Amino acid sequence: MSQSKTPASAEADVGLRTDRSPMRWVTSLYFMQGMQFFAINLMLGFMFKNMGVPNDQITRWTGVLGLAWAFKPVWSPFLELLSSKKIIVLAMQFSGAALLALTAAMLQTPWWFAGVLCVLFVMSFTSATHDIACDGLYMASLGHERQARYAGWQGAFFNGGRFFIMGCVLKIADVLETPMGVFNAWSAIFIGLAALAATLAGYNMRALPGRISTEHSELSAGAIWATTREIIVEFFRKPGIWMAVLFIVLFRFAEGQVQTIGPLFLVEARAKGGLGLTNGDVAGIYGWIGTGAFLAGSVLGGYFTAWLTLRRAMPVLLLAMCVPNATFYYLSVTLPQDMWHIGAAVLLEMFGYGFGFVGMILYIMQAVAPGRFQTAHYALGSGVMQLGFILSRSISGDIQVSIGYEHFFLWTLFCGLPVLLMLPFIRIPGRSKPGNGPSPTPAVESAT
Repeated sequence: MSQSKTPASAEADVGLRTDRSPMRWVTSLYFMQGMQFFAINLMLGFMFKNMGVPNDQITRWTGVLGLAWAFKPVWSPFLELLSSKKIIVLAMQFSGAALLALTAAMLQTPWWFAGVLCVLFVMSFTSATHDIACDGLYMASLGHERQARYAGWQGAFFNGGRFFIMGCVLKIADVLETPMGVFNAWSAIFIGLAALAATLAGYNMRALPGRISTEHSELSAGAIWATTREIIVEFFRKPGIWMAVLFIVLFRFAEGQVQTIGPLFLVEARAKGGLGLTNGDVAGIYGWIGTGAFLAGSVLGGYFTAWLTLRRAMPVLLLAMCVPNATFYYLSVTLPQDMWHIGAAVLLEMFGYGFGFVGMILYIMQAVAPGRFQTAHYALGSGVMQLGFILSRSISGDIQVSIGYEHFFLWTLFCGLPVLLMLPFIRIPGRSKPGNGPSPTPAVESAT
């Protein structure tokens, strides 16, 4: 759709500042993206747990908040009506800062649970829109060679948001909860996040390439809707697409449950079958050891698949996705108290998760996306993947509350079997064409 722009408008869109290194804005741009994403999709569960919200309520409502990232391909084409991606990015960043501050205020009201969910539901859509505009600005501002050169930094600072939320913010919350109380402590956390988001937005106003003022776009909403409809229709007419959709959903069925309940199990009281860790303990184990292991697994999984081809590597990748299920089942049975023991288990769990998840990213890239609308179909495939995660995440709390942690993690082991049984019936390409080999970066950035 953007190809219809004239060279002059394309040049205006880019607004290149050749005197500035992309490192001055890629870092802050993608750290902001990751910080917002992980605040909603990871940190919120810990906050609700500390406030005494039951697991079934946590998983059901945090699952709803993830819908924005699943459906963002639907409205992303309409952002092309604004010729400046920079104004969209800045608008969403300042909106995110305001919504984080409003969340802090909601925590001081009698209707705090509903209020926080409503505010963060809006923020999930501003954050998802921010993600679209981020990637659009990145691609418009850098040529192919520079896109490749800075792609690693892009993924690194997105995951830097995960390090910050899990490794730093949770630790600060753990320190503040005792002297301030849970609700006041988390209000302070959200005020701090709002201040940081506003500061980054102010910095990005000067650092990002492009112009703040928008220009008239040659595109029309009617033309965009017609193209979008064509993209969706062609996607669902692909041979074997429904089998592929089922495969994608089942791939994430066990993972979504484990990755949602696993962190809650770590902080659950031992009297209730959990490990009884504090937020500070989790910050050290999950925020640093776990995230580092996930990144290492993602990188090695990408190179392993590139060496072996996706078709031959997929059985190994699927088995790697079972490692987290087995690890948490082991922890729920043994209930170890030694932090080195728990840390080693989390390291193994997150390494297996990162290694195996590469398979889903590359399957969408190589088996689902190819065709006339490759980029758009990759986005749709990613949306289906996110829906699969939301489905499993939303029901995980009800299942765990019904059967307990030990039987729940045993259940997730069986949930990994259907996708293995489907493998002989799934079309998976062999050796990819030169220049289209798998890269670990997309997996590192997208697996959440």
